[in-house]
Amino acid sequence: MPTRVMGDGLPKPLLDMLGDAYEVFGWDTSEESTALSVCEAVIAYGHPAVDARLMDRMPNLKVISNHGVGVDHVDVAAATSRGIPVGNTPGCLDAGTADMTFALLMASARNIVIGDHFARGPEFVHYDPAILIGHEVTGSTLGIVGMGRIGKEVAKRARAFGMPLLYHNRNRDETAEAELGVEYRSLDDLLRESDFVSLNCPLTAETTGMIGKAQLELMKPTATLVNMARGPVVVTDDLYEILKAGRIRGAALDVTDPEPLPRDHPLLTLDNLVIAPHLGSASHRTRQRMMEMTVENLAAGLAGQELPYRIHSN
Repeated sequence: MPTRVMGDGLPKPLLDMLGDAYEVFGWDTSEESTALSVCEAVIAYGHPAVDARLMDRMPNLKVISNHGVGVDHVDVAAATSRGIPVGNTPGCLDAGTADMTFALLMASARNIVIGDHFARGPEFVHYDPAILIGHEVTGSTLGIVGMGRIGKEVAKRARAFGMPLLYHNRNRDETAEAELGVEYRSLDDLLRESDFVSLNCPLTAETTGMIGKAQLELMKPTATLVNMARGPVVVTDDLYEILKAGRIRGAALDVTDPEPLPRDHPLLTLDNLVIAPHLGSASHRTRQRMMEMTVENLAAGLAGQELPYRIHSN
């Protein structure tokens, strides 16, 4: 009999990796759910909520395998207390997410999105060198909030642009300072001094709502905020008000709160915002490895072995 796994929206390449050894059930948490009573594993694909109540309704649950590195949607502490290991996919998406950070940064700085729309529109009938003047990235100061694996990859790319580098972290990283030339700042000072602020931190109780009105008002009027972390790190309503008032030059978001935004959300009306549909790890190479690691964690947990990429509760 195949092993029963609960996971919703799994892409065909991942289903092919699972093969006939697994029977995949859709994400059904209703009172009548068959999946909850029979499944031995959860593949958390696309950030479904995996909380203590769900775990308690799955008497045969042996492992939670998260497709992605962020596990803010999984109650790791609850899983640990129940003896259920949780695996994620660290490391493989660092480069791709850092690439996307820079893609958004440069798109905002050089008006790529609004320029694309203008170039396709009826008003572009002759070249005018006076329009859509952007902000030069080379030599501008970049402040990185979160000097983890992804933050370090962002710093490596920024060095090639000759950008002075500031960072803020829960703890100072003297190794990163020596190897990457980054300088530690308090969050407030980083916001005051940076031309671009890149959020590359995990979503935790400490970082939820970390960037609100008071913090945004510290930024330079010419500065740009890039959020590659999680949507709730930024207070959405405050960001809208700051952008609408032109208090900062712009923002570039790969994540939002809520996600996706309602189609009538006022943020979507702003020209000084670049927004992407959570594409940080969306490259062929990265997603292939993420799927492989997801299956490796799944198989190990079901076999009662140590997960190769286990995440532990703090």
